[in-house]
Amino acid sequence: MGTDEPECGLDVALAVMGGKWKPLILYHLQDGPKRFGDLRRLVAGVSEKVLIQQLRELVSAGVLIRHDHRQVPPKVDYTLTPLGMSLVRALMPLCEWGKRNRLQVAELMHRAP
Repeated sequence: MGTDEPECGLDVALAVMGGKWKPLILYHLQDGPKRFGDLRRLVAGVSEKVLIQQLRELVSAGVLIRHDHRQVPPKVDYTLTPLGMSLVRALMPLCEWGKRNRLQVAELMHRAP
C-alpha cells in the first residue's frame, strides 16, 4: 500500500454507494433483477428523476447491469454484478445495526435540537 492511500477503504465504498438512496437500491436488488417500476415502489420516497440518476451512477460504477429487453412496451431491468453483490454483503451488517437500534436512534433524533 502506498503512502498516499488511506488504510480504510470507506472512501472507495462511499464513492460507489454514497447517498441516501443507493444503499436501499442495492438492498432491494439482492434477491434478483428488478424493473424500474418495482424499484420505485420499493424505495419509498425517492423521486423518479433521482432514481434514474442513482441507477445510472450505479451502472457506471460497475455494480449494476441495466438490461434493455428491446421490446414494446419497453422493458428494462437492473441486476447486481458480482462486484455489486459483494457490496450488498458488506452493507448487511449496517442493515442489522439499523434494525437493532431503530427505536433508540429515532428517539435520540427526535430529541435533537
